[in-house]
Amino acid sequence: MPRVAAIDCGTNSIRLLVADVTVREDGSRWLRDVHREMRIVRLGQGVDATGLLAPEAIERTRAALADYTTVLRRKGAERVRMTATSATRDAGNREDFFGMVRATLGAEAEVISGDEEARLSFTGAVGDLEPEDGPFVVTDIGGGSTEVVVGTWDGVRAEITAARSVDVGCVRITERCLHDDPPTADQRAEAERVVAEILAEAFDAVDVRAARTWVGVAGTITTISAVAQELPEYDSERVHLHRMPVDTVHQVSDRLLAMTHDERAALGPMHPGRVDVINGGALVLRSLADEFAKRAGITELIASEHDILDGIALSLA
Repeated sequence: MPRVAAIDCGTNSIRLLVADVTVREDGSRWLRDVHREMRIVRLGQGVDATGLLAPEAIERTRAALADYTTVLRRKGAERVRMTATSATRDAGNREDFFGMVRATLGAEAEVISGDEEARLSFTGAVGDLEPEDGPFVVTDIGGGSTEVVVGTWDGVRAEITAARSVDVGCVRITERCLHDDPPTADQRAEAERVVAEILAEAFDAVDVRAARTWVGVAGTITTISAVAQELPEYDSERVHLHRMPVDTVHQVSDRLLAMTHDERAALGPMHPGRVDVINGGALVLRSLADEFAKRAGITELIASEHDILDGIALSLA
């Protein structure tokens, strides 16, 4: 039963999972969480406009990673794997980031392929679901990109049918379109147009018509699930596998988009680092919900706390 550490550094957040991995006789693998943590570091701050990772964003990420390194060593992790957003590879000062990771963690940050990202996210997301509920479509709304993945799960391994990652996420769409708080009607309309246009690339590449169950992962979706349940504070156990009708997705999104910054910040389950970008994520989620209803007749979203981070950990077994 190896103890492993997985780190996923995205455009908006960096997350750590330390877990024990059990491999059963039938080949299936099971994770037991030892430590799970998320911090908002906004690594992608301004990268769309400048093509560079901001020095202060790299420093925020370094501080979080230094703490994570202390935790995983104290917990006795035998193996570690860290993945990083593609924005780090494309940035003009990318070596500032990768050098920082080597110096802090003592390991390389991997910028994995879209296919590998899709496989890891899908495996983590569907692991607690019944294979008979598939085929599944899994969506991951990040800070800078959104992934749409279709596949099946037999209880041991995932089979990916199609996957596509496109460059629209909660940070990108907020910085590009939503300049007022709350956004004006014109800003919202422009954001909806941009989101639909970019997501069309994903739907051109991924045929979702055969999918029966929609699973959503990452902070936008889990936060909207928590708000929909009116939780007094964030509760991962209440969020994991919570089911939301598409009508609820629309209602909560409309509510958030009408709120001021302070009103959103006052919501019990809202992480401070998501207050500024949750509206962008909500618009991406609404567009996905509309497309799945139209293309596959899916009218319900299952929020999952398990995602690419769990897939990374399982890959180390």
